[in-house]
Amino acid sequence: MTAPARDREPGAGSINLPPISLSIEGMTCASCVGRVEKALRAVPGVASANVNLATERADIRLSAPVERAALVGAVESAGYDVPKPQGAVEIAIEGMTCASCVGRVERALQAVPGVASATVNLATERATVTGPADAGALLRAITETGYEARLIDGGGADEAQANARKEAERETLRRDLILAAALTLPVFVLEMGSHLIPAVHDLVAGTIGMQASWYIQFALTLLVLAIPGIRFYQKGLPALFRGAPDMNSLVAVGTLAAFGYSLVATFAPGLLPAGTVNVYYEAAAVIVTLILLGRYLEARAKGRTSEAITRLVGLQPKTARVRRGGRVEDIAVANVAPGDLVEVHPGERVPVDGEVVEGESWVDESMITGEPIPVQKQAGAAVTGGTVNQKGAFAFRATAVGGDTVLAQIIRLVEEAQGSKLPIQALVDRVTMWFVPAVMAVAALTFGIWFFFGPDPALTFALVNAVAVLIIACPCAMGLATPTSIMVGTGRGAEMGVLFRKGEALQLLKDARVVAVDKTGTLTEGAPALTDLELAAGFERAEVLSLVAAVEEKSEHPIARAIVDAAAGEGLTLPAVSNFESVTGFGVRAVAGGKPVEIGADRYMAELGHDVAGFAKIAERLGNEGKSPLYAAIDGKLAAIIAVADPIKETTPAAIAALHDLGLKVAMITGDNRRTAEAIARRLGIDEVVAEVLPEGKVEAVRRLKTSHGTLAYVGDGINDAPALAEADVGLAIGTGTDVAIEAADVVLMSGSLKGVPNAIALSRATIGNIRQNLFWAFAYNTALIPVAAGVLYPAYGVLLSPVFAAGAMALSSVFVLGNALRLRRFTPPMGTDPTAPATASPAMSGRLAPAE
Repeated sequence: MTAPARDREPGAGSINLPPISLSIEGMTCASCVGRVEKALRAVPGVASANVNLATERADIRLSAPVERAALVGAVESAGYDVPKPQGAVEIAIEGMTCASCVGRVERALQAVPGVASATVNLATERATVTGPADAGALLRAITETGYEARLIDGGGADEAQANARKEAERETLRRDLILAAALTLPVFVLEMGSHLIPAVHDLVAGTIGMQASWYIQFALTLLVLAIPGIRFYQKGLPALFRGAPDMNSLVAVGTLAAFGYSLVATFAPGLLPAGTVNVYYEAAAVIVTLILLGRYLEARAKGRTSEAITRLVGLQPKTARVRRGGRVEDIAVANVAPGDLVEVHPGERVPVDGEVVEGESWVDESMITGEPIPVQKQAGAAVTGGTVNQKGAFAFRATAVGGDTVLAQIIRLVEEAQGSKLPIQALVDRVTMWFVPAVMAVAALTFGIWFFFGPDPALTFALVNAVAVLIIACPCAMGLATPTSIMVGTGRGAEMGVLFRKGEALQLLKDARVVAVDKTGTLTEGAPALTDLELAAGFERAEVLSLVAAVEEKSEHPIARAIVDAAAGEGLTLPAVSNFESVTGFGVRAVAGGKPVEIGADRYMAELGHDVAGFAKIAERLGNEGKSPLYAAIDGKLAAIIAVADPIKETTPAAIAALHDLGLKVAMITGDNRRTAEAIARRLGIDEVVAEVLPEGKVEAVRRLKTSHGTLAYVGDGINDAPALAEADVGLAIGTGTDVAIEAADVVLMSGSLKGVPNAIALSRATIGNIRQNLFWAFAYNTALIPVAAGVLYPAYGVLLSPVFAAGAMALSSVFVLGNALRLRRFTPPMGTDPTAPATASPAMSGRLAPAE
């Protein structure tokens, strides 16, 4: 009996396996070390496990291959965390044609020592590998599987190289398709015309004769298979011999079977049973032509799925106008360094991120925020590379260049989201792993049943139906169903200012039942502002505001700052102030412009002998809105009632209404007092209010709402929102918020507007709905038509499916799935683009948009 793995001596196994190291978080003492070691040693295949508390690392030696996921699961089951590997290697892969290719490459990569995870995307033709594996070993693993691979450096040159390669591939497919069609047409006319039209049969028989017709068909079909069709045999046959057949293998076996049978019938008919001497050259030629047509249409459609990335890359200017050595020179953007002074003329794109140092203009930042209204830029303002300058001119100091710019990070983020796998893909992966071998088994079974039990000529029926089964199966549609929809959906999201940092969020967001929002900075502008100034008879706004602001300028209170900012915004000149005094618990007073001014609450006015009854209705309204009114008396007379509050963003009411239209509950979580919170909730139609909570209380509130309502999306922008964003099923960060909030979120809304939330949820629903449609089509197509191709309808209805029609149906299935995914490009967000919304300039966000693990 074999001893348990944990009792063996290290290295005792017959396989020399490399050790595995895991970082472990959460250990605090020696007993923690013991628990982790015990959990790891219990994993089958682990020879030894040594855990170091100081380095927080476990070194594991294996006696048999063990999945890293199993080791991570053991650590987590013991109550500790294994941080996900940082960084990833991107590999471009050429030659994949179907879902079975994806599974094969993934399995090859996961077998490379040091690989933590490997994800392959058929639509993007890329693999993303995490872990400390050697890059050369990864490339060798892919090459040995039968595909070509190269590392991606993430630069613009690499993107251009990839686009050029794909364009060359499309051109090659187009050329081969034209050649195949030109060679196939006479074969089809000679054979099928003779079968379907008696006059054609008589013409062929009376001129060149049927045997000569077969010779011509042989020559033309041989050219079709040997020139445009050679790709199927170069890829498919080696894969078949390796015991890992793919889509190319199905086509290769099917067409060679038809061609080989026809070859015998043409040149050695005596080898075939009587009554079975027929040729199927047209089937082999038409199959190759139709599948090339499908591949060409597929290549064109796949090109369109990545247009969002192409457009984003196109936003990056190629040159910049830089001041160096006392003169201005045009240099490549790649050569701009942080600290360089860059000039931008009217109508030009800003080349890199920076801060304006001179001049002023208006800049269209819609590519970042989704807002159409240009943003004013003057000294001290941040500008973002790729945005478009309007009529003015300015100079700015570069702060972020190359891969550190906001645009470069957005491109990386979209690429990461497009390459991710959703949970819904797991079922597809399990099916496609066995799909092609299963189809070949069904084809063999079909041949056997028809050959032994079918009517005469049995061999003909067996061959035709087996070839039809091989040709009609379409793993391409299954492999493309999910990634193409993700590519188009995330690309459309980027155009709307919705960036998915985690691919899983795209699927989870559609299940949201409640949206919890932070108040300050999310529903509101995030800073106090003068919202109300109602005057008593005989007073003018400009005079009252200038006198009150002059007095409040001496105060340090945030409310005072809001009043001073309002006066500055209206261009008022503040008079001189003397005798300033703060009256504790009541307000402030001073002499401004030679007039005594008192500012404070109603009790202060009562002490001064002023009757505030004239403002009673206004005061009641302000109270209902959660605002605390102040009063101002000037020169001994009651002059005005004032309210300062954090104003609600203009787009917030419409965003809340849109969320309700989507069938969602809306909850507000805030640290503000309950009266203010409930007043705002009444104005906005918010369903539930959680008020007066500390930052840690927000996490508990999120948990309680999840229990009550189900899947929860949380929207916030501050540091104190980060724990709640992480606790929520899906966290959405307002892009104008803090670094910490954005890092904790699954989705980043580049605009400062809440309207991105209903847009993101609607896009998630549309994308997942599109994926389900694609998967239904792919699975239903194969489930329904493979039995038909095998001849299941023949006994009852006399119906058989020609291999020619099978090839056409197979080609169309992939094109259908791609065409359906491309419909997402026309997705219209529920909130659209609000032309009245203030365009909030997104601050320089260098380092903030790294893809989430």
